[in-house]
Amino acid sequence: MSTKDWIEKDFYKVLGVSKDAKPEEIKKAYRKLARDNHPDQNPGNPAAEQRFKDVSEANDVLSHTEKRKEYDE
Repeated sequence: MSTKDWIEKDFYKVLGVSKDAKPEEIKKAYRKLARDNHPDQNPGNPAAEQRFKDVSEANDVLSHTEKRKEYDE
């Protein structure tokens, strides 16, 4: 994924955390949302599957210090 794609998405909003959230807060929010929207929990629900993908992408960026720093700039 390119950085340009990141600009159009508010990963903090996706996870429901503030921009100054600590890594533990991001992890906790991700785990709850991932569990609630996991395809195994919502078989045949494409909206939940898409939300799961969005939450996973947000976590991937915000949970890595370098990616988060790049995203925040």
